Amino acid sequence: MKQVVHFGAGNIGRGFIGALFSQSGYHVTFVDIADQVIDQLNEKGQYQVKLATDAQESMTITNVSGLNNMKQENEVVEAIKNATFLTTAIGPTILPRIAPLIAKGLAERVKSTDEKLYVIACENQISATDLLKGYILESLDEDTKATLEGKVYFFNSAVDRIVPIQNNNGSLDVLVEPYYEWVVETTEDIPPVEGMKIVADLAPFIERKLFTVNTGHAVIAYLGYLGNKATIDQTLADEEIERQVKATLGETGAYLIKQYDLSSEEHQQYIDKIIHRFKNAYLNDAVTRVGRSPIRKLGPNDRLVRPATEAQKAGLSYTNLARAIASALLFDFKEDEEAVKLQQMISEYGVQHALKEVSGLAENNEITKEVLRHYEQLKK
Repeated sequence: MKQVVHFGAGNIGRGFIGALFSQSGYHVTFVDIADQVIDQLNEKGQYQVKLATDAQESMTITNVSGLNNMKQENEVVEAIKNATFLTTAIGPTILPRIAPLIAKGLAERVKSTDEKLYVIACENQISATDLLKGYILESLDEDTKATLEGKVYFFNSAVDRIVPIQNNNGSLDVLVEPYYEWVVETTEDIPPVEGMKIVADLAPFIERKLFTVNTGHAVIAYLGYLGNKATIDQTLADEEIERQVKATLGETGAYLIKQYDLSSEEHQQYIDKIIHRFKNAYLNDAVTRVGRSPIRKLGPNDRLVRPATEAQKAGLSYTNLARAIASALLFDFKEDEEAVKLQQMISEYGVQHALKEVSGLAENNEITKEVLRHYEQLKK
């Protein structure tokens, strides 16, 4: 049976990428440090993926197993030697930590086979696979790097599926929304995987997704948090917040339409579809889950600041994006480590310093000035 090694056995890994590979006839070896999950994967060899719909349809995912990358390095290396795909859904910040082990696996693999391996980081990050590749190469000598040519391929991708935090009560079963999109950038002829869309240029797809789905999700979460809302769907029931979200996505949409020559009508339909997805009450998605890690989400190349700076360069409006950035700066959820760190930074050094440190925005930047204006309004 065809093999895939997937780093990240969490809800996204099991409910999205791993599930698609299983449905495509692959054996999926999940690699993670969560002993309970790994043990269950090995004991049961299957789990259920349930759809967040009225009917609560479910599918059984089979041909799965698990390895602990902290305790079973040799077994992970062996799995990499025999895989056709190596994928991740583990979070962009974790990629540097797993890269040395992947590098070790690749080094052993190229000694024993000329079979091709396709590496794809399935993360909410532009060019995540390029980042992972860079981390991997740091752990390889020059001779080994040369032997990867023609044997190991690295493809960037864009992924989109809402998988809320859920109380699994120790079960492997996972709840996901029905909609998903997985776009992979390559011109190579690669083995087919159900649900994988191949494109020659990923940029329009990943920016459309990041600056519509991720931007929209973040705006809802931060405004919902300020409005004492519990979940994403409850937040969108507030007409004023929904109007603000639409106005923000109108700004990101204007940039995307201009940058990639998109159809205005088709992009508006895409925005409407995304907002409809967010209203799915069966997801019961907490604003504190979606809003977590505000420092990462306020990064210069992430979902809030990047579209604002691109809109500024293009001479387009960014005032609603500035309001979204301001709302993120006010996310003071005490159970989130980044939120606590951000509030400490603002308390000690001020908003302008935090924006410069976290977002790369100069104190005299017009975006910074606009953010400050909204920040003061939202604080009241």
